Amino acid sequence: MSLGSIAVVGASLAGLRAVEMLRSDGFDGRLTLVGAEPHLPYDRPPLSKQVLRGDWQPDRIALRRGDWDDLALDLRLGRRATALDLGARKLELDDGSTLDWDGLLIATGASPRWLPGTRGLAGVHVLRTLDDALALRADLEGTPGRVAVVGAGFIGAEVAATCRERGLEVSLVEPLSRPMERGLDPEIGALMAQVHRDHGVDLRLGTGVESLEGTSRVESLKLSDGTTLAADVVVIGIGVAPETGWLETSGLALGDGVICDQTCATAVPGVVAAGDVARWTHPVFGQSLRVEHWTNAVEQGVAAAKRLLAGASSGEPFASVPLFWSDQYDCRLQYAGIGGFDGERRVVHGSLEERRFVCLYEKDGRLHGALALNQARRMIAYRRMIGERASFTDALAHAESSG
Repeated sequence: MSLGSIAVVGASLAGLRAVEMLRSDGFDGRLTLVGAEPHLPYDRPPLSKQVLRGDWQPDRIALRRGDWDDLALDLRLGRRATALDLGARKLELDDGSTLDWDGLLIATGASPRWLPGTRGLAGVHVLRTLDDALALRADLEGTPGRVAVVGAGFIGAEVAATCRERGLEVSLVEPLSRPMERGLDPEIGALMAQVHRDHGVDLRLGTGVESLEGTSRVESLKLSDGTTLAADVVVIGIGVAPETGWLETSGLALGDGVICDQTCATAVPGVVAAGDVARWTHPVFGQSLRVEHWTNAVEQGVAAAKRLLAGASSGEPFASVPLFWSDQYDCRLQYAGIGGFDGERRVVHGSLEERRFVCLYEKDGRLHGALALNQARRMIAYRRMIGERASFTDALAHAESSG
C-alpha cells in the first residue's frame, strides 16, 4: 500500500517524535498532526514540578525548538478526533471536518480519572495538561490554605512534594497502605512514605474518600475512616484512562488501550499506535503492556512511525525496556523494567538508610527490574542488561565489578 498521506492523531510527545521521524526517514507526502489541546506539543513532567512551583513559564516546556515549517505539517490544534472509518480510511474531527489518510498513527494519550461527582466543583483539580497545571497554580497562589491530594501514586506524590515546597499545608490521602504501592516494593514504598513525613506531609494511608463537601467551593473531604479533612484545594491523582472512546465504533481491537502486536501495528493494515494509548506485547517480558511514561512515549513514537513506513513487511519488535523516574523533594527515583516484586531483591549500591541506592530484582533467574534512588548514572547499564535478558547472577557480578 502506497502512503500518500499520513495522519498522526495526538499532538503529544509520542505524536511529535513520530512526525519528526517520518520526515527524517524521507516521507514527503501529506502529513497531518491533530491535537485536542490548543498548544504545540510540550513536555509534561515539569507540570507537576517546575511549572506548578512557578519556577518555569509555559514557553520553557516546548518540545520542539526548531522551525516547525521544516516539518511541512497540516497542523490541526484544538481539534479532537471523534470517529474513525477504517473502510473509507477517513478521520472525523469535532469541527465536522474529515481527513483522508493512507496511514494512521494513534497517539491520543490518556485522560485523568475524577472522583464521582467532583467535576466542576471550584477548588478541585486534576493534573494532566498545561492548562490544568496553570489553573492549579493560580488556585494555590490565591488560596494559601490546606491542600489535599487524593491518590499517592507518582503524580499525587509529586504534587504533594511541590505543594510542600511552596510552603503549603498538605495532606496526602491514599486507600492503599503505602505511596506508589503499585509501582514500588513494600520496603521502598515505606521509605518514600517517610520521606514525605520528614517534609511535613500529613499522610492518610489506608483511607479512601467518601465524598467532597462544599457549596460553591470545596471545603472538606469526608474520609472512609469517618473523619473529615478540611481543604481549600483538592488535587485528584487516581490514575488515567487511555483515550479510546472515539474509537469504540471503529472496529479496532481495544482493551485498556489500542491493541497492537510486537511492532506497534494494529490488525488493520496501515494503522499503528504509540504512547500512553498503545497496548502491545513486549518481546522481552512476554506480557501485554501499556506504559504511561516519558521514555516510552519518545521511543515508541519513533518505532511506530518506522513500522508505518515499513508497510507490508513485518517491522522490528518494539523491545524498549520501560523506564520511569519521579522527582520528589531532593529525591530522584528511577525504575527500569516492569512491576513484580515476588523474587529476590538485592541492594547492590549504597543503602536504604542513606537514601542513595540501587536495588536489583530477580524473576525466574533473570534480572527483571532495577530501582535507583539518587543513583541515576548506574541505571543505564542495568536497563540494557534487562533488555538483553541477563541472568541475575550476571547482574550481581556487574554490580560487584562496578563498585
